[in-house]
Amino acid sequence: MSARDEILGRVRSALADAPDIPVPAVPRRTPDASVDIVALFCDRVADYRAEVERCSAADLAVRLRAALPDGARVVVPPDLDLDVPGSVADTGLSAADLDGFEVVVTHARLGIAETGTIVLDHGRGQARRATTLVPDHHVCVLDASQVVADVPDAFDVLDASRPLTWISGPSATSDIELDRIEGVHGPRRLHVIVVDRGRLPRVF
Repeated sequence: MSARDEILGRVRSALADAPDIPVPAVPRRTPDASVDIVALFCDRVADYRAEVERCSAADLAVRLRAALPDGARVVVPPDLDLDVPGSVADTGLSAADLDGFEVVVTHARLGIAETGTIVLDHGRGQARRATTLVPDHHVCVLDASQVVADVPDAFDVLDASRPLTWISGPSATSDIELDRIEGVHGPRRLHVIVVDRGRLPRVF
């Protein structure tokens, strides 16, 4: 028996008669019906120095084109259901290839109003994680019906077995002098387009 096995055996023996301690329930807040969670989401996204706008489904194509810099090379997931003229579908591009693109356009899985966070589970239209992190500018499209109030609500929807990427504003960090540096760990710019499609059920 190794020293590790011996130590773990002693721990198990010591805990054998220990009572089970119930895990407390996550406290839930009663949603305030007077709060426009989509407006709150947009405010919180803007607090992170990201660009955010709301539009109708009819205006989405125009707003999306306007969000793309002139002449920029754009990469999109191969199953994106948006028309992005001149874009290249990522069919397994290398990191070096992805570094040649200035912009990536994706959908999001959901948005969290309380924290201004978008979450990707890298399903349909959301691209691989590398594709969302290497280009310097991320344009992300989100339906208003996909915005939830807070983090516990998000976990009620998300599948924890999937790869989840949580994005709160552009990538940023600070050095020891507290100088903010953007773009170190991901896109330097984040542009979120929230699409209002009327009174539709949540698309979860």
